[in-house]
Amino acid sequence: MKPAPPLSQTLLYSRWLLPGAVLLALAIGWLASYYGTVVPLVLLAGTPLVFLVVLVFYNPRYGYLAAIAYGFLLSYLGRQLVDVPVGLGMEAILLLTWLAVVAYRKDPPEWSRLRNDLCRLTLIWFVINLVEIANPAGASIEGWFYDIRGSALLWLLCVPLGYLVLRDRRDLNHFLYLIIGLSVLGALYGIKQKLLGVDAAEQHWLNAGAARTHLIWGRLRVFSFYSEAAQFGSSQAHLALICGILALGPFSWPKRLLLVLATLLLLNGMLISGTRGAFFVLATGTFVYLALSKRIRVLILGCLLAAGAFGVLKYTHIGDTNASVYRMRSALDPNDPSLQVRLKNQAILREYLATRPLGGGLGVMGHWGRLYNPGKFLATVAPDSYFVKVWGQYGIVGFLIWFGIMLFILGKCMGIVWHIRDPVLRQKLLALTAGFAGILVCSYGNEIMNQMPSSIILYTSWVFVFLGPSLDTPPAAPADYA
Repeated sequence: MKPAPPLSQTLLYSRWLLPGAVLLALAIGWLASYYGTVVPLVLLAGTPLVFLVVLVFYNPRYGYLAAIAYGFLLSYLGRQLVDVPVGLGMEAILLLTWLAVVAYRKDPPEWSRLRNDLCRLTLIWFVINLVEIANPAGASIEGWFYDIRGSALLWLLCVPLGYLVLRDRRDLNHFLYLIIGLSVLGALYGIKQKLLGVDAAEQHWLNAGAARTHLIWGRLRVFSFYSEAAQFGSSQAHLALICGILALGPFSWPKRLLLVLATLLLLNGMLISGTRGAFFVLATGTFVYLALSKRIRVLILGCLLAAGAFGVLKYTHIGDTNASVYRMRSALDPNDPSLQVRLKNQAILREYLATRPLGGGLGVMGHWGRLYNPGKFLATVAPDSYFVKVWGQYGIVGFLIWFGIMLFILGKCMGIVWHIRDPVLRQKLLALTAGFAGILVCSYGNEIMNQMPSSIILYTSWVFVFLGPSLDTPPAAPADYA
């Protein structure tokens, strides 16, 4: 989009500014005299919202970045404001940004940018989710409505919007700064939880049932301001992988040092979460990075180091005195009780779904299943995996379509990165591609890629990688990355 005019030229020098301010002050004073302190409180909450609306219509890309930031803070707000439907705030920000894009007269949206494979796949998956309302299994409409928001609607709102508002390398840099900065903040908040304990709202959340999975051997599985420990640990591993790969890129030494420090801090966040599946984010993402590095020696050395780390975790007891290391090691134990429970659940599902190729319907498993489909068999089976949840709700037919879409996106990202010429851009897109691969594999063990903030990070990562050829210097020809 063309640069917007300076805000000072559009607002601060307006002849209506002073009269408007006087009238607004008089109105506030009059309302406060009738309704008391509730008026200032409403203004306190409303002022940031008004500022956000002005900012988004001033430049729509700010709305997209605000949605990413909100994704990080969503669960924290949900625990602090129990009776407020904070989840709707994400859709509200994205819809507001869509409205701003359509109304942005300085530079009308280039709808032709949406003619690409990623947007087509996004639309196909959304249509499939719409059709799921007629699934013959007869899941409730309420469950379908709430589940489609995380499984398809957010995807539909983010990917095309990303193509319209994210245009250049500056946007890519802002995206990386934002997700790394907020993840580091999450790691620091997690350390605070571990050392100083949780606040009253978080303790209430634990007492309401979360303690069953977040207090292991009398130790807190740190969850920071994320939805729960599994999301926190996996997201920390995701960003640690991105920072680690960027630290190996052609950047200045001060930047590389900061990236190394961020990597170490995020790895610590991963460990204190006690999330065993986060190990597979690092393992898978590292392998993808090494495979795409185009350096055989680095690939061989990296594989040897990875094999050594695997051997230490699998065949030794080094570090068992540390609870975090011990729990991470249990992820490689085939006899782990948690793994056995998951395998048992999958065997039950396999038998149940053998005669149901279309699954049980959207919203029949997990939280929404227990809430809106209490009489359904699938509502009683814990998915414990996004792969299993897709399989159970969409059946083997829907699962194969979804998994095929994921593999196509991953393969296309790898092909694009392989042909990027600019070394700086290549390293950034390689980090995003490796991160996606890691989160995809990790989601086999937990519901990760359909939860905030991992979902919006993945959708935005896809957009930037698919935009890679147009950001390259010189731009790559279409035949080079098809």
